[in-house]
Amino acid sequence: MSEPQSGPVTDALRNADILIVGGGLSGAMLAAQLLRLPGKRSVLVIEPRAELGRGEAYSAVELGHTLNGNAARMSVDPDNADDLTQWLTEFIAAGGWPESDEQHVPVSELFPPRGLFGIYVQQRLAQAQAVGALNGSTVEHVRAEVVDLQMLDDSVRLTLSDGQRLQGTYAVLATGMFPAARTPQTESSGLNAAALDPWDVAAMRQLDPQSTVLIIGSGLTMVDAVVSLEQAGHRGPIEVFSRHGLLPHVRRQPPAWADFLAEDPSIRTPRQLVRELRRHCRDAIAQGIDWQAPLDTVRAHIGRLWNQATDVQRRQFVRHVRPWWESHHHRSPPLSAELVARLHGEGRLRIQAASFKGLEPSSGSEVSIRIRRRGEAETVVFSGAALINSSGIEYDWRRVARPLPQQLLARGLVRPGPLALGISAEVDGAVVGVDGQVASRLFAMGPPLRGMWWESTAVTDVASQAKALAARLVTGG
Repeated sequence: MSEPQSGPVTDALRNADILIVGGGLSGAMLAAQLLRLPGKRSVLVIEPRAELGRGEAYSAVELGHTLNGNAARMSVDPDNADDLTQWLTEFIAAGGWPESDEQHVPVSELFPPRGLFGIYVQQRLAQAQAVGALNGSTVEHVRAEVVDLQMLDDSVRLTLSDGQRLQGTYAVLATGMFPAARTPQTESSGLNAAALDPWDVAAMRQLDPQSTVLIIGSGLTMVDAVVSLEQAGHRGPIEVFSRHGLLPHVRRQPPAWADFLAEDPSIRTPRQLVRELRRHCRDAIAQGIDWQAPLDTVRAHIGRLWNQATDVQRRQFVRHVRPWWESHHHRSPPLSAELVARLHGEGRLRIQAASFKGLEPSSGSEVSIRIRRRGEAETVVFSGAALINSSGIEYDWRRVARPLPQQLLARGLVRPGPLALGISAEVDGAVVGVDGQVASRLFAMGPPLRGMWWESTAVTDVASQAKALAARLVTGG
């Protein structure tokens, strides 16, 4: 891969066959798939970070921030489910990952650090680059942020934060996730300005180790924040507030279970899915089998079920089922779950079902928040030495105060997806504008398609989308 380009600003217009907006997992995997296909093409990946393939999720450097799925579930090769397992086996044999207590288990069951997964993605991209070079194909990292996008008759033009202008036959929105903790909001509560980054261990080391820390949200970002605090040497109370007070379950390695959704095509709605899934989980428990076994068979069918559901059915799912779905389906890696359980058992970590109602004035270096406990009318104030926003991912592009999402919405080039989750698109990723017109040169993949497929962020989802979209872009049909 060529070195990132961020030289002096010029008025020159740079051309490429395909422009990829975002160079995290989504952008890197799409570039890799394009490089592997026959034919000669030029690809520009526009990403402000110094490295491709990491994005928000895999830029973590602490060993304690691990994948929330084991190696067998995290292959970036849609044609080889064992690709990460094979890579890890070679990496460990070469001494690249120091021995740990976890490594007495099979490699396929390891939960590697996310930073290490980023190296894996980068190496697979480098291998694809070597394949592409045989055909004269290139990928180049342009280190900048895309601040505007214009659709022309025969191309797409991007304007970058450094003034560069790029033009391509196609453009792909591979913008990845917008973590609430790191994303400026159009309707700001001031929360992020007052909060610590959940992954900033260095900043947490500046806290009094015995001080109280407040956390908003109880999902996987909260788990990461607790790991960060532990690695920073924090030993004080941790107060967690979330609307439903649910913690992610620990991810286990259950035995195989019959794919009941494939066997029964009459299950077509979210309500039918939940009812049948509960029945299978009860059956599994009655047989002495982990309830996670039936749940894990559902993954392959989520996109189909969600896509064919009506908006009313989707809204019912989000309103009534989503919190429990998230805590059961998006499970915590074992070591992180053990830490949270231990702190909870010791009484150091408390979780309350409560809604965040805003910041409160506070004296000195403390931060204060107002919350309302579930089922209560009155609000109360909690104070601590630090506040962490662990409320997850912002999928509503209307709330993201970043130049490109705002410009795309303002120009009508994109419209919110179902339930305002991500943006609207066709099955092949072609973006749908506010006028209902399907773009012929603008596509999206990964997290921006959350509203289309519900689960559109996992590694296997992104890998499959990258393969299909690459073929679509190359054939033009």
